[in-house]
Amino acid sequence: MKPKPNRTRILSRCASLFVFVSMTISVVAQPAKRPMTFMDIIEMRSVSNPAVSPDARWVLYTMSTPDWKAGKSQTDIWLASMDGTVNKEMTFTRDKNETNPRWSRDGKFFVFASDRDASPAAAGAPGGGAGEGAAGGRNQLYRMRPDGGEAEKITDAKDGVGAFAFTRDGKWLAFSAGKTEEQQIWIFSTGEIGLGKAKLLTKHSTPIASWQFSPDSKKIYFLSPDSVDKEDKDRKEKKFTVKIRDQQTPANHLWALDLDSRQEKRLTSGTAYTVTEFTQSKDSQWIGFHGGSMNRYEKGTEARDYADLYLINVPTGKIERLTENEDINESPLSFSPDSKLIAFSAADDFKYFHNGRVYVRPVEGGALKKLGDGFDADVNPGFWSKDDKAIYFNEGMGATNQFFSVSVESGKITPLTQVKGALNVTEDEDTGTLLVNYSDPTTPANIYSSSLATIADRGTWKRLTDSNPQVADFQLGETEAIRWKSTDGTLIEGVLVKPLGYEKGKRYPLIVQIHGGPAGADLLGFNGRYVNYSHIYAANGYFCLMPNYRGSTNYGEKFKMEISGDYFRQAFDDIMTGVDNLIKLGMVDETRMGVMGWSAGGHWSNWTLTHTNRFKAISSGAGAMNWTSMYAETDIQRNREFYFQGKPYDRFEHYWDVSPLKYIKNAKTPTLIHVVEGDPRVPRPQSEELHMALKKLGVPTEFMVYPGSTHGIPDMRNQMVKMVSEFGWFEKWIKGKDVWFDWKTLNATLKDDSKKPEKPAEEKDGEP
Repeated sequence: MKPKPNRTRILSRCASLFVFVSMTISVVAQPAKRPMTFMDIIEMRSVSNPAVSPDARWVLYTMSTPDWKAGKSQTDIWLASMDGTVNKEMTFTRDKNETNPRWSRDGKFFVFASDRDASPAAAGAPGGGAGEGAAGGRNQLYRMRPDGGEAEKITDAKDGVGAFAFTRDGKWLAFSAGKTEEQQIWIFSTGEIGLGKAKLLTKHSTPIASWQFSPDSKKIYFLSPDSVDKEDKDRKEKKFTVKIRDQQTPANHLWALDLDSRQEKRLTSGTAYTVTEFTQSKDSQWIGFHGGSMNRYEKGTEARDYADLYLINVPTGKIERLTENEDINESPLSFSPDSKLIAFSAADDFKYFHNGRVYVRPVEGGALKKLGDGFDADVNPGFWSKDDKAIYFNEGMGATNQFFSVSVESGKITPLTQVKGALNVTEDEDTGTLLVNYSDPTTPANIYSSSLATIADRGTWKRLTDSNPQVADFQLGETEAIRWKSTDGTLIEGVLVKPLGYEKGKRYPLIVQIHGGPAGADLLGFNGRYVNYSHIYAANGYFCLMPNYRGSTNYGEKFKMEISGDYFRQAFDDIMTGVDNLIKLGMVDETRMGVMGWSAGGHWSNWTLTHTNRFKAISSGAGAMNWTSMYAETDIQRNREFYFQGKPYDRFEHYWDVSPLKYIKNAKTPTLIHVVEGDPRVPRPQSEELHMALKKLGVPTEFMVYPGSTHGIPDMRNQMVKMVSEFGWFEKWIKGKDVWFDWKTLNATLKDDSKKPEKPAEEKDGEP
């Protein structure tokens, strides 16, 4: 399958010029393969939302395609056969999105959400009743046959459509609609789906926050707040838009609505907790939910840490509290296929930051049984075997991600895959089909089908998607996992990308790319993101080292927790010994090295800046400088308290001792700084402290502030700016180039591409 024609193909060629790529491109005869460019990074497509048909012969999925000219990504729906022989695009809107395809239970059609109809309509209420017209850009629902044809619009909700779902018996299709503060549920009989045919199902006095059909198709369960602050709503409508930090909100509680009688029943109440999410047993007799804290200061990002698990017996209404852990995060409750067992994951012995374990007990009651002892990694309740005897889960192992099972009876862990890559296995609950999201250093993430019997043999997987076939035409740096000993003798692992055309015995410049987290890890996956883009450096003669330093996951509990109370010291040694190892092996020129990272990678970049002058250049993205001020500025405090063993008010000297700002007078390395304006995780003031200090000290520095309110750069054009400026910074200070960044050249890529889109290439087709 060829990729959808991209209107920026010419710009992709232009990009290779302005990124300082020193290579000659022959006009007469193109080489079989070519190095990657920054535009190639921007144009990487992604697949998601796979939905298996009821007969397990087909899968719908979405493909997100970046559009450089528009400055955003666009999503379409595709259909593939499960044997891998058919793959075709079902929707073709070039400036609108189609998302979340859902099969009808008989497989004769599917429903999806789209913002394709942005023009006002005569009938604007949900289902086509009287109203003011459809609001531009908001999603409506459409119905389509898998064998093609025009999609049929089936809703015209004034404020757009939210969640939607079919009942398991196939009789009903429901959707939520309305403004957030007024949202209710509407419903179709599946025999009468069409514009104007939906009926209002709920008339609840407060808005519906989230909802699910019961497995027996008899009820809808939903969450709704106990009250609505009308005065607060009014002041916002009157443009008093001040934001109140940690504003008190009413409790959400769980309700049931009977589909036959249309009668509502409250299942939870009170101010002891607010219900944040819920799951159901397959026999429809039990509901598990998280009860979150009502303390206004224990909400937001860390809300799960202050929630506990509860279990409802639906026939009796009895509620049992299952856990009572003040600051431990438990997973949602999982029910076995026969509905006789419950399981959830939490830190071992409910101790913060310890390896995750699965806890199991009969749904009727009894002691919790811990699964996974002796396994030095996390265990979680991914999905159950059909006979209730095993639970399957995904977990990182070194620089890979693998698939495992744990015995419910013995707790024994069994590895089921040994790939040199990164995978995530999920199960389609209705058909039992395994879907594998897989990538490796030469393969971007794609979706494959498999079975439990054949999952260990990658050669038997059927590839269902081909997100980026153009990668076959790229020259990529050879990528491998390497190991070295740190200063304390511990074996450290990292991912190494070699320069194109690497010659043994020749020394090359090095870029150390430090991952975020720090509880994360670099894997043997495809490096195709703006955060590290290693193959661009490989194309320009650099090694890239991505070290999984102390504090990283995938190497055991001790390795992950060892930086508590000693945040930077040993991890910094881990990184530097990795650099020394490459120098010792005769691979790296120690006079031409740079460091870069984002988030925790930015933290370590700042520490590197203030603790060694061995590097010629540094790029620090969203990095912390002053942990005392950072504690209050960030949206996360609990893990800071773990890493620094207390609050700054109790351990001021320690927080200051591990702050790069304390050692800023040691800084000599030219440093480029990046941050997003409204970053909630590592707020802009941290970067301001670094920039001001370097300015006052006379250290060469530049500061890039990107618009947005996220922890990463949200838009592709500024992602391009980050990559190009960062690469240019290293080229200037490591290789001695005269210019590190040129807006004129960059702006040239923003000119309109007058070439009309080409006709889509013919794709493999078939009849569902």
